[in-house]
Amino acid sequence: MDSIATLFTNFVAAGNGLIWGKVLVYVLIGAGLYFTIMTRGIQFRFFGHMFTLLKGSRDGGEGISSFQALSTSLAARVGTGNLAGVAVAITLGGPGAIFWMWLTALVGMSTSFIESALAQAYKTDHGDKTFRGGPARYIEQGLGQRWMAALFSICLIIAFGLAFNSVQANSIAQAMEGAFGLPTWLVGVALIAIVSPIIFGGLRSIAKTAELIVPLMALLYLILAVVVVLMNIGQLPSAIALIFKSAFGLHEAAGGAVGYAVAQAMMQGIKRGLFSNEAGMGSAPNVAATASTRPNHPAAQGFIQMLGVFLDTLVICTCTASMIILAGPELFSGDANGIQLTQAALTHHVGDWGGIFVAVAILLFAFTSLIANYSYGETNIEYLAGERRSATAIFIYRLAVLAMIMIGSVSELRAIWNFADLSMGMMALINLVAILALSPLAFALFRDYERQLKAGVEPTFDPSQFPKLAAKVDPRAWPTPPEGSEKR
Repeated sequence: MDSIATLFTNFVAAGNGLIWGKVLVYVLIGAGLYFTIMTRGIQFRFFGHMFTLLKGSRDGGEGISSFQALSTSLAARVGTGNLAGVAVAITLGGPGAIFWMWLTALVGMSTSFIESALAQAYKTDHGDKTFRGGPARYIEQGLGQRWMAALFSICLIIAFGLAFNSVQANSIAQAMEGAFGLPTWLVGVALIAIVSPIIFGGLRSIAKTAELIVPLMALLYLILAVVVVLMNIGQLPSAIALIFKSAFGLHEAAGGAVGYAVAQAMMQGIKRGLFSNEAGMGSAPNVAATASTRPNHPAAQGFIQMLGVFLDTLVICTCTASMIILAGPELFSGDANGIQLTQAALTHHVGDWGGIFVAVAILLFAFTSLIANYSYGETNIEYLAGERRSATAIFIYRLAVLAMIMIGSVSELRAIWNFADLSMGMMALINLVAILALSPLAFALFRDYERQLKAGVEPTFDPSQFPKLAAKVDPRAWPTPPEGSEKR
């Protein structure tokens, strides 16, 4: 048995080394650059438009609104990676890693638009005023590859639905034990008691919970970061200069050190940025497909989810980075790492209550990630099981998630975490192949939306205008608009 376990561990480690070290990072960045070029910099040209769409985003009728879909995707994106992941990037890659994290987010915004617009285009009517969809749907309907869609769903369920929820529960339990001395098993029981009614309430319940918690927690964290920056406003120019100098090795003394420092900053920044904002991973499209969009066009949710990448990395991750870097190099060059570094930095700025604030922030960030990760898994469980068996499959899945939360609360699961990385890497590669293959359709959707905007009308999706798509969309999700609804 030991030899089998060792073999499995070595296989997982080799798989992660191949996917994350030699393939995925480059494919993700390459795809993002390609999408950026083909849309002529959609994330820059339509930057203001993203915020304009927020005005009517809470109107979802009886279904799930665009704002609720955004909040749910942010719930999954904004987690321990925003607090601990940024600290790890700075520790291993130096302050310059933040520059590459920003660059990754800017490129990833276009990728997020493509995958979310495709998810909307291929969404299906769930029969309860809500919709379902995501990569599994557009892989099967758009590419005709059911096996590929099923493999994607299995990888997502393993990574997000089960393993990552154990990790999030572990983060909460460790933070509560460290800050308040609470036993980890008690934290696990409390989490199950709080999470159960939310996940058993279905996707509507999850969306409503995310809509309440996510904006509040993000705003509080942003306010704290602004206060820290204002307290250290005199050091801000030098801190910004340090980020850029470190990104390109301009403050290194020797040529060899320059090359290594730049390589480390790039790799750590890119990796942590991708882990944080999930652009191209195929996770956020699962919730993007559930939204009733305003305007009624697939591209609208693409812009909303593009905003999610911006808020996650360029706003929240930057908040963490500013608090750490402004604390001084003697702090982030020391022994503290991960969440301990973030706690130490905030304690340095505001006193002992800073550590408690970080613990509470972890609780909120990781808790909302729990329920959002669950929702991604439910969508794919339903896809695999089909309509007849979905109720039973979802019930079993809910019990499995609760069990994983309890297990994660009381134990370290490094092997499961490594396997989850492998599963997430595989699902990301599958998703990237799919969205690259389907990108001509996504570009056409974008051009249609842009054309209607320029014509001065509210964009409306008419499937009949897309011959290759018209026969594949769900007519209940996308009925043909009444004649004359758009002034062509």
